[in-house]
Amino acid sequence: MSQAIPLSSLAKQEKIVHDRPPMLAIGVMIWLGSELMFFSGLFAALFTIRAHLVSWPPKGTHLDVLQSGIFTLILVSSSFTMQWAVWLIEHHRRREARNWVITTMILGTLFVGNQAYEWTHLTTRWYTNSYGSVFFITTGIHGLHVFLGLVAMAFLLFRMRGREGDPGELSTFQGVSYYWHFVDVVWIGLYSSLFLLK
Repeated sequence: MSQAIPLSSLAKQEKIVHDRPPMLAIGVMIWLGSELMFFSGLFAALFTIRAHLVSWPPKGTHLDVLQSGIFTLILVSSSFTMQWAVWLIEHHRRREARNWVITTMILGTLFVGNQAYEWTHLTTRWYTNSYGSVFFITTGIHGLHVFLGLVAMAFLLFRMRGREGDPGELSTFQGVSYYWHFVDVVWIGLYSSLFLLK
């Protein structure tokens, strides 16, 4: 199992480094590979349905492209705040890292809140047509993934409650950040396909 090199042997070194790739981070990347295949299946279904429709989205479907675009930018910006938190933890700035994880959670929560708003205010329902079905399935599964990312960050904050970190803290941070970047990239694809593709 990978461990961070002890601070005592790195008195003059600023950045925490691993003597080998962390097993947790590698495990998360392998798991994300399976998640990528899962979402690829959803995108395949989406484009198959799209190919059989005359217009996309169907007439009568009213989407707030601007509002969703703003919350897309909010979610994308949360990737940068999370990566900044990773950088801070690598440089022993744990208190600042906690604050940026909290910022990331706030941005993610805003995104989920907007998704809930869209679900309750979209005129097209999951039973209206095939577009409605694919919209609710894909955004619902993605929203669940964002929620799970927020839960993972909450556990990360709980783990950081002490003054000193443990050797596995950095790899945990990295694993959560990989997952968060993944859900952000998936949403860019979904937003482009569901809201912008005509």
